[in-house]
Amino acid sequence: MWRPGRGGATCGFPLFVITPRRGSRPYTVGGGLLGDEGRLTVRKAWILATVAVSGGVAFMMALVIGVYLVGGSVTSGVGGAGRALAKGAVPAAYRTLVEKWGNLCSAINPALLAAQLYQESGFNPRAQSAAAAQGIAQFIPGTWATHGIDGDGDGDRDVWDPNDAIPSAASYDCQLASYVKDVPGDATHNMLASYNAGAYAVIRYGGVPPYKETQNYVKTITTLAESFAAPVSRVDPSEQAAGAIYYAQKKLGTPYLWGGNGTADQGGRFDCSGLSKAAYESVGITLPRVANDQYNAGPHPRRSELLPGDLVFFSTDPNNSRAIHHVGIYVGGGYMINAPYTGAVIRFDPIDTAEYFGATRVTEDGAKALPTTV
Repeated sequence: MWRPGRGGATCGFPLFVITPRRGSRPYTVGGGLLGDEGRLTVRKAWILATVAVSGGVAFMMALVIGVYLVGGSVTSGVGGAGRALAKGAVPAAYRTLVEKWGNLCSAINPALLAAQLYQESGFNPRAQSAAAAQGIAQFIPGTWATHGIDGDGDGDRDVWDPNDAIPSAASYDCQLASYVKDVPGDATHNMLASYNAGAYAVIRYGGVPPYKETQNYVKTITTLAESFAAPVSRVDPSEQAAGAIYYAQKKLGTPYLWGGNGTADQGGRFDCSGLSKAAYESVGITLPRVANDQYNAGPHPRRSELLPGDLVFFSTDPNNSRAIHHVGIYVGGGYMINAPYTGAVIRFDPIDTAEYFGATRVTEDGAKALPTTV
């Protein structure tokens, strides 16, 4: 349940769990809708939505034009080593560790280290896989015995303690990078390939080896890192945004259903994350089911840079994306389409509430990079 400015239970529910992975092997328009920011009133939004029902194609094309007119001058948010973490992307309990140890060597950065931890365990320090990988960084016992370090200087090396495991993950990355430092190509890519396939394979092939799994792992982690990094410049507009909004606006007035996915047996009803998932699925992008995982499906534009189609998120903890409990689809002018709570219908609501957390510009690669589910 969600109400502007108030706490509430998580919108959506965990129909799946993140599968901890080792390497990638599984173990268990900046402005309003078509104008300047703040000019779209609720009344105008409803008028546009009503027009859209009878003229959906025209609406969608107008929105596409609006997005690209505003987004025409934006540049990519790709950055290099030492990039700052996005607001709240890493749980506050681990942020300082990730920022410190993510700068241990030039082959890694805090966003990349965060992406690895999320991919491995979803930041769960008690995660354990069927293959005996353990802790927040999912070390197997043999690797921990060799590469685990006493990160907090308390005299022990505890794989279950993030104060040891996170520094050990960074240290292990940097050791792998040192093994392949003379190999041509991108040092970070070669390090990640070593993590997945072994340093010998990287040396043998003179770079990322021609293994599909390894190539996918390198792409997955480098892409996922974008969702943990604070953009260094404006973020590119999404090509699929207009289609997602077109889908969502056709659902206006539909009653809310907690856990709703819009299926026939549920009367076509949705909860918040069910609506955002279905909207992007309509344009070929598969998102996770739960709002706090949807936050990691792409880079994070600033509030002043929002474009229609961005997902906007709300949390009871302004420093922790894992506490996100609500998501909506931004339409411009400070408003979103969302499924708010039991007893309400899918509707337009303002995004500027006390619990506004941030936004994600969904990308196809970003969604694909998220950990697999069961």
